[in-house]
Amino acid sequence: MAKLFPEHSRSRLQGWLKEGLIQLDGHLAESKRKVYGGERIGFAADFAALSAPVLADTAEDIALCVVFEDDHILVIDKPAGLVVHPGNGNATGTLLNALLHHAPQVSGIPRAGIVHRLDKDTSGLLVVAKTLIAQTDLVRQMQARSVQRHYLALALGTVERDGTVDAPLGRHAVQRTKMAIVRAGGKEARTHYAVLERFEKSTLLECRLETGRTHQIRVHLASIKHPLAGDPVYGKAKCGDARLDAFPRQALHAWRLALRHPATGVEMSWESPLPDDFAQLLAILRE
Repeated sequence: MAKLFPEHSRSRLQGWLKEGLIQLDGHLAESKRKVYGGERIGFAADFAALSAPVLADTAEDIALCVVFEDDHILVIDKPAGLVVHPGNGNATGTLLNALLHHAPQVSGIPRAGIVHRLDKDTSGLLVVAKTLIAQTDLVRQMQARSVQRHYLALALGTVERDGTVDAPLGRHAVQRTKMAIVRAGGKEARTHYAVLERFEKSTLLECRLETGRTHQIRVHLASIKHPLAGDPVYGKAKCGDARLDAFPRQALHAWRLALRHPATGVEMSWESPLPDDFAQLLAILRE
């Protein structure tokens, strides 16, 4: 089945087999059943999609900045302050709630089609799948590391040169809400950064993710002693520059996203201008 229906993941096919949604020669199929050629598989993808558990989260009329939309994907420019997925302390008012209102069909897709996330206080671009097939394709692109995600980051201190941080990430051993570099058992993580502009006590970087781990850029830059401005979780509460100390969030913006369209195969890319607060901070620093 994985060969016949490559648009669906193996785990999804296994799930439908267990749910009795697949028939082989008119009988319920089992995953261990051997086939020899000439058998007939009864497979109703539409029915299988409808059988997926509908998300219990509430649809909410929350304004979204939609950069691109068709029948297959949505590209959203997320503002800082918007949580992507409901969790502890954020049961409502999230991007997922907004998606359920904007595109109700995503309620039948795992995680409402969200295939990657941005932290609450990180702004910028992310892509959402509107169909199961699109979700499978986007996840595979993520796994193949062919999706290009570029960020603008204002790091504290003077970054002397371009570089790469290659350090595995995992949950902090004590503070479980934080991530940390975990040499034994951590997940592979790699961040490339390039210097764009230097200021008195900070440096504007362009960061490119090769992997997409939780808090990756924040942890990696902090590990080289250049935490993000406005990030008290992984950096300094105060750096001595009132302009940087007053910034109320981590200075991180996902400004460019590029991928292959899951239905057409066309390479597409989008860019997002800096939000006002980040742009104003840079303007003040340049003065």
